[in-house]
Amino acid sequence: MELRDIEIFLTLAEELHFGRTAERLHVTQARVSQAIKKQERRIGAALFERNNRAVALTPVGKQLYADILPMYRGLHEGMERARQAARGTTGVLRLGLIPSNFDDYRPLIDAYTAAYPGAEVQLRHTHFGDPFGSLRSAETDIGVIWLPVNEPDLTVGPVVYTESVVLAAARSSPLASRESITYEDLHDQVVMDGACPAYWREALVPTHTPSGRPIQIGPTVGTWEQMLPIVVSGEAVSPVHAHVARYYSRPDIAYIPITDALPARWALIWRTAGETDLVRAFVRNAEQASR
Repeated sequence: MELRDIEIFLTLAEELHFGRTAERLHVTQARVSQAIKKQERRIGAALFERNNRAVALTPVGKQLYADILPMYRGLHEGMERARQAARGTTGVLRLGLIPSNFDDYRPLIDAYTAAYPGAEVQLRHTHFGDPFGSLRSAETDIGVIWLPVNEPDLTVGPVVYTESVVLAAARSSPLASRESITYEDLHDQVVMDGACPAYWREALVPTHTPSGRPIQIGPTVGTWEQMLPIVVSGEAVSPVHAHVARYYSRPDIAYIPITDALPARWALIWRTAGETDLVRAFVRNAEQASR
């Protein structure tokens, strides 16, 4: 049985209408009738009951449909996997995430694996104290990293997430009762430093208020786990990205919006020399999703 005849049989079994089947497959109704008659002669039994009002599968037709459909789908899935392998879009892509809101990126990952069924995404957490290390050591293929990124060996891709900035402070802090603050309110606070690129620290934790008053920079941390006891004890406060308030909600920490902080933009970043077909496919999918 030719593949086209199988497609005609399966489509007619679903549509139960010769005209719609012909339209769906872009063939003539005569071609549909010819293919069905040929299959019925080969099998030796009618596959469809036809009259002027309806088309229905016979018991033999129902059995043939149940037997052939899984094999037909398997054939198409096998061909698609072969095409993806030829395009280099099968395999494991390791995605490094500095933010902790993994679930917010689930639609992006699901869209990618739906478009490329032969690809698998494995998640890796990257600490903000060493944001680029896993890319440079090839432990991850691509990362979701907060902008700006000014590294000559890394490529900056599309922005995939945007959020606001809030201040993490102990509940005992005078700022905790405020509905919002500005960077000017930090002139009398000790603000944590991050073990991260200097251009990151200046963008998130400036050394001076907008009016020019100095901001006291306190302990240096490289992970949330290091930051947590310092915030809770009231030793220092820290601007953080807004998703932290959802994923690290605690009764002893207040998260206060910083109204004059620029929105934080998270983008796909990868090592330029390590760009692969998998990386390109993930980036293309993300760009399409963002549009």
